[in-house]
Amino acid sequence: MKIDGTDSGKKVTLDANVFGVQPNDHAIYLDVVQYLANQRHGNSKTKDRSEIAHSTKKLGRQKGGGGARHGSLKANIFVGGGRVFGPVPRFYHHKLNKKLKKLARISALSYKAQENAIVLVEPFTMDAPKTKEFAKILTNIKAGSRKVLFVLPENSDNIYLSSRNLPEVNVITVDEINTYAIMNSNSMVLVDGVQDILSERCQR
Repeated sequence: MKIDGTDSGKKVTLDANVFGVQPNDHAIYLDVVQYLANQRHGNSKTKDRSEIAHSTKKLGRQKGGGGARHGSLKANIFVGGGRVFGPVPRFYHHKLNKKLKKLARISALSYKAQENAIVLVEPFTMDAPKTKEFAKILTNIKAGSRKVLFVLPENSDNIYLSSRNLPEVNVITVDEINTYAIMNSNSMVLVDGVQDILSERCQR
């Protein structure tokens, strides 16, 4: 398809080994969980009583004061005291095998093919960042108005900048494609050539 919405006359057959397999839901689940976990920084931190800058002087005598025993203002029951079992920095990243991640990506692509949610367009360029012009292209090719994943064979600053103000459009290169991005989109737009790169990489 051309960017004006007309038929280009070129027939493209998607690789059945990439776009036509039986999807594996569990592989998709594991890959998405790993992707989301790897986005977490795990920087939350609170101070426990060993880190509070308070005097360690005993507040009152052990017995006979009429109240509970206290040894320091650092106790968690006092204002400004340490927090009990508070969050500490942690590492959320975890690893998945390459074969499993490849299966998940192929499964996600196959789901989109089954849903007829993939649009192929001829390669094009933009002379300058124009959001209105890019939005018109999406309308012409009937890519939809919500959660559109636009995949380029290589980086194009003008196309990326043109899409940046469209919250429902995610423009990425084929090198950046991942299972989460595919599953989180309602439709995919592949610039001609991307399907061949995906076929080559997913069958290595």
